[in-house]
Amino acid sequence: MLPPESNRRAEAQAVVQQRFLSLFLRSEREIFRYVAALVPGVVDAEDIVQQTALALWEKFDDYDPNLPFTPWACRFALNKTRQWIDRRKRWQRLLERGLAEDLAQRREELGPELEMRLRHLESCLRKLPEEQRALVEGYYYRRDGIEKLAENFSRTVAATYKTLQRVRLDLQSCIENSSKPERIAP
Repeated sequence: MLPPESNRRAEAQAVVQQRFLSLFLRSEREIFRYVAALVPGVVDAEDIVQQTALALWEKFDDYDPNLPFTPWACRFALNKTRQWIDRRKRWQRLLERGLAEDLAQRREELGPELEMRLRHLESCLRKLPEEQRALVEGYYYRRDGIEKLAENFSRTVAATYKTLQRVRLDLQSCIENSSKPERIAP
């Protein structure tokens, strides 16, 4: 059983979360319309709204409840939209300078090595224990969210992330060891 102080903190946190969700959900459509007017694609607007929600939650302690929530939230959305536009402009400038062609040429040069590493990856995946392989397949091939995978494997989200990180390191090591030329014993 949690000590009374921990219970009070947990209850207070739950109240704050509830208040945030209530305010955000009431404003979400307006925030989305605001962002959608600034970016060309609906998917991009949805991503920006999600990033905005995270930023709002991180700064929710700074919110003055005497002021309307939506304008405050839209300022965050504007900042997130500006960041998105800046990233897109930088990417566009890189593409205009021939980055796409350089990447294609480099991909062609590395083709044989990449193909070999992919074969090693397939071999290394087959060596994984069933549960680890299922985790990798769920995360990378089916694109299951980490929360869903954690639930499927009866683990916490943090434990699922840690397991996935360990499996990635094991796969990297396996691929690197498989890629080394075989040594002939004297």
